Amino acid sequence: MVTSYHSTRNKGIQAGAREAVLTGIASDGGLFVRPDLGTEKADLDRILNQSYQENAAYILGLLLPDYTEEELKQAVAAAYTGTFADKAITPLKPVGDLHVLELFHGPTSAFKDVALTMLPQLMSIALQDTEDSAMILTATSGDTGKAALSGFRDVDRTGIAVFYPEGKVSQIQYRQMATQQGSNVKVFAVRGNFDDAQSAVKQLFLDEDLGQWAAGQNIRLSSANSINVGRLVPQVVYYFEAWKQLVNQGVIGRDDKVSFSVPTGNFGDVLAGYYAYRLGLPVKKFVVASNANNVLTEFITTGVYDRNRPFVKTISPSMDILISSNLERLLYYMTDGNTEQVAAWMQELAETGRYEVTPEVLERIRSLFEADYADDAATKETIADVYKEERYVLDPHSAIGYRAGLAKKDDTPMVVLATASPYKFAQDVMQALTGEELGEWDALHRLQELCQDPIPAGLAALENARILHEAVIGVPGMKEAVQGACSLVKNGETA
Repeated sequence: MVTSYHSTRNKGIQAGAREAVLTGIASDGGLFVRPDLGTEKADLDRILNQSYQENAAYILGLLLPDYTEEELKQAVAAAYTGTFADKAITPLKPVGDLHVLELFHGPTSAFKDVALTMLPQLMSIALQDTEDSAMILTATSGDTGKAALSGFRDVDRTGIAVFYPEGKVSQIQYRQMATQQGSNVKVFAVRGNFDDAQSAVKQLFLDEDLGQWAAGQNIRLSSANSINVGRLVPQVVYYFEAWKQLVNQGVIGRDDKVSFSVPTGNFGDVLAGYYAYRLGLPVKKFVVASNANNVLTEFITTGVYDRNRPFVKTISPSMDILISSNLERLLYYMTDGNTEQVAAWMQELAETGRYEVTPEVLERIRSLFEADYADDAATKETIADVYKEERYVLDPHSAIGYRAGLAKKDDTPMVVLATASPYKFAQDVMQALTGEELGEWDALHRLQELCQDPIPAGLAALENARILHEAVIGVPGMKEAVQGACSLVKNGETA
């Protein structure tokens, strides 16, 4: 085993890449990081001349050193062959003064597909070294759940339990999860918000009683959230792909910098961009775009992270988050790997709901990151404006990224990450475009008339799909739910 990762909170808690993928979260609650990230730079000339699939295998090889080249090539082939509707996987399109990176052409129409078609492959390879099976526990604010269910459905030696906040995902997101087929999948609505579900899942990973019970059945508990490095690193690839397409389209030269505007709640997607920057991608700045739950905007502006505020339910539910888990990894790098300091801040967050970084750390963050946010009214305005001026339809999350990118743009080309298909949020999109309050299926079909693009197959099939998962539980019931779901994983085979 190559010991290439350790916890953000304790350098003594170490793991190889395979073990980090299998474990998901460190035993002290920290996240796995590579202390030498960026020591070996990516070969930009090589990236310019390779396909998406070739670049994925190459970049994953830099970040996951104890997977072999052949293993990664096989994983990439399995993840990205015939699974995305666009052969470019993540095509880049000019929209007004910005460039939109479309990340929603996968099986569940969200950016999470890029990573969650890959993570099951990485997990399966790592399981080959063991006698164990893996039970994937995932909290979702909407998109991760369906993408994870789709990725892990009927994958040998795995099971998956997804927890989403009851009534706080879109109707399409709900139906995507509640109709999920597969012999090894369970879906639970949790009373509360996403932060309640995510915090509870993290506690389940640290629950020694549950861990020992699962180990007694040769089951490892792992995660498909971006706290798992195996979920995070495939997302690094599309930042290089955006730059590659800009160069190959003649928009920028090989050595020119590019900026990115990233709609984010859990900080995972923009952190993947920071990893690309550490690997040598020429980036001028990242714009962190939030909705009314603007804890990240405040943090990047003031250095104070404070989740003690009302939780706002918005039309961009995948960003309705007040505890941004992946920010912990950025703090690790911005303090030059000071795990004691990171642990102290995370302890403070757990106990008081807030912490404040030093002026030096804030200055380092602000040298690369800017932030902006948009409430629902501004989001709808942007959806309407961009359609009126460019005949391009953005979903609410992508619209927040577009608005922030426009506000923060300078002479450097700005790429906006479009994180979901507008069809996933058709009711809110149509309300923004026409003022109409439509039912979910009427909205889908009306939006298709406007877009002149086919409704993604996975969404079209939902209209007549049967609801299979109706369980609603409280946070205290999640442990028992996990134990029940583990019955789907037996003797190294899915039931």
